[in-house]
Amino acid sequence: MVPYSFLALGDSYTIGESVAETERFPAQTVRLLRQKGIAVNDAKIVATTGWTTDELEKGIREARITGTFDLVTLLIGVNNQYRGRSLEEYREQFTQLLQQAIDFAGHQPSHVIVLSIPDWGVTPFAADRDRAAIARETDAFNTAAKDIAAAHGAHWLDITPYTREAARDTSLVAADGLHPSGKDYARWAADLAGLAAHILR
Repeated sequence: MVPYSFLALGDSYTIGESVAETERFPAQTVRLLRQKGIAVNDAKIVATTGWTTDELEKGIREARITGTFDLVTLLIGVNNQYRGRSLEEYREQFTQLLQQAIDFAGHQPSHVIVLSIPDWGVTPFAADRDRAAIARETDAFNTAAKDIAAAHGAHWLDITPYTREAARDTSLVAADGLHPSGKDYARWAADLAGLAAHILR
């Protein structure tokens, strides 16, 4: 049997800033799928720390991706929020990215999973920031992304509650004091692998 293919699009959370490559959520997801007896290739990742929606779109163009994938994930928007970019711009650009992701999935929206944006406001990095404002803005961006995903028939995976537990459990934060640790990514991967197994079987 030909292994399934997996494309992961995003930013620092997808590339796994400050964790080992084996601890990235796409890598952990692949391992879990294989443990379930589902043959899947290592994920192709198009992601860079700091990318906003328009920068991811440019990165996708430059990656010159060919062919289609059996599973596509999309997680983008935290840097739009961090830089104070508008929600209206996010909606427009996220919609374009989701449509691109669906194209990569062979025009099958049911093979696309959108992950919610983590709440970085609970991390040590944000100690001197307005944590409540970050939470409100994160929720607004996530509501927009969830609605757009639903309108296009893509799956939605809400990992934001996991990231908010870092307010009480610093083991969920990487050494940089900002990004999730491999321990937190493991929880994302477990949920993602469960959903992906259902999609691929």
